Amino acid sequence: MAQTLSQLFMLATGSLPTEQQQLSGSGSNRRYFRLISPEQSLIGVIGTSKEENEAFIYMSEHFANKGLNVPRVVAVSDDKMSYLQQDLGDTILFDFIADGRKTGVFCEKEKRMLRKTICELARFQVKGAEDFNFNRCYPQPEFNLRSIQWDLNYFKYCFLKATGVDFQEDKLENDFERLAYILLQPHPNTFMYRDFQSRNVMLVDDKPYFIDFQGGRRGPLQYDLASFLWQAKAHFNPELRTELINLYLDELQKYMTVDRDEFMQVLHHFVLFRTMQVLGAYGFRGYFEKKPHFLQSIPFAIENLRHLVGVNSEDYPYLVDVLQRMTEMKQFKDIGVKKPLVVRVYSFSYKKGIPADASGNGGGFVFDCRAINNPGKYEYNNKYTGLDEPIIRFLEDDGEIKPFLESAYSLVDASVKRYIDRGFQNLMVCFGCTGGQHRSVYAAQKMAEHINDKFGVEVQIVHREQNVAQTLQAKN
Repeated sequence: MAQTLSQLFMLATGSLPTEQQQLSGSGSNRRYFRLISPEQSLIGVIGTSKEENEAFIYMSEHFANKGLNVPRVVAVSDDKMSYLQQDLGDTILFDFIADGRKTGVFCEKEKRMLRKTICELARFQVKGAEDFNFNRCYPQPEFNLRSIQWDLNYFKYCFLKATGVDFQEDKLENDFERLAYILLQPHPNTFMYRDFQSRNVMLVDDKPYFIDFQGGRRGPLQYDLASFLWQAKAHFNPELRTELINLYLDELQKYMTVDRDEFMQVLHHFVLFRTMQVLGAYGFRGYFEKKPHFLQSIPFAIENLRHLVGVNSEDYPYLVDVLQRMTEMKQFKDIGVKKPLVVRVYSFSYKKGIPADASGNGGGFVFDCRAINNPGKYEYNNKYTGLDEPIIRFLEDDGEIKPFLESAYSLVDASVKRYIDRGFQNLMVCFGCTGGQHRSVYAAQKMAEHINDKFGVEVQIVHREQNVAQTLQAKN
């Protein structure tokens, strides 16, 4: 397969790639590669379904011809199992709004890009449907009863049953039918993206580009809006959601007549439906396929569901009762309380052993400072520690400590970022030297200050052999 991508690259560019990098995968089983030559970079895709690949290739060409921001396909293998598309870079909207997602407070730069994205969605749904052959969609040409039943059963069998909540299946199916009837009310001839969320929006030259639309079909506008604004980890506050909905409807009215009250009433049903659908996906990908990213998203979706179950409950009361009881189960009861990351940084003497991890996680990073020139070999330094100016000056003037710390920062920064994104609560970083007095104390203090300044999280410092403890408070 890798050879096939190289051959496609040769066909598209006239030269073989000099470098090939496998990229992290999405929720599907498709594999992605970045193929690079001195002149160009392209993304190679190896799919598992010829029909799905053909749907993406058709859609990409159609949308690009309509002036919509999507990656163009530049080469396709004869068997249609792999293809090359434009490389849009590495900036996804999900990462761009990371600070806002963590705090719930979005800065103007983040909101500006969200506004651009929501306006582009309205244009995409309407313009993308013009002259579009929905028979080219995979696996369904339109949002219909069968696709609703698939998603509701996905939720029931892959998530609801796995929680152990008690329910009567016939009563639940009755309410599923009532919900399906509401969702299937007549809708305009528009393109339903189906998986429209911030991970599928890439930013190029300050513009949003849309990817992974191969599951799209003819369908209602509200589905995509619910998918985007109630994305489990997006953490949009109600005020921002309202602003973006109003902006979306303003943009939509450029293309069609919209009854805002009716649109909003239907939207609430789609938000509930979409939340159940993603919980089904998280259950399957997390519980059965053991993919951690999906397990980590469950708490956020449960919190969304907790706020939704009281809306329009008279339309499907038994379903709402089951969902309410599910969110109150022990494993979910306190799930909305997200404890922030705390980093503990230690200095220590190797003669007395590596510090134990009080969090119970088994420890973390341990950096050995003993290769660095030792201030302690000079007797006049014995009255100082790595917190004192003479030792700080000695180590920094000597020149060995700074490259050492830069390497340590690079390693630890990557983990702190991932720990925050994944909702982890504890990280331990230790620096050891011969006596735990000079080099390790200096390095631990610098690391603690660096983490606190860069990430704003609480950092607890323990200079074990000096019997000194300090807490740098969280800044968020």
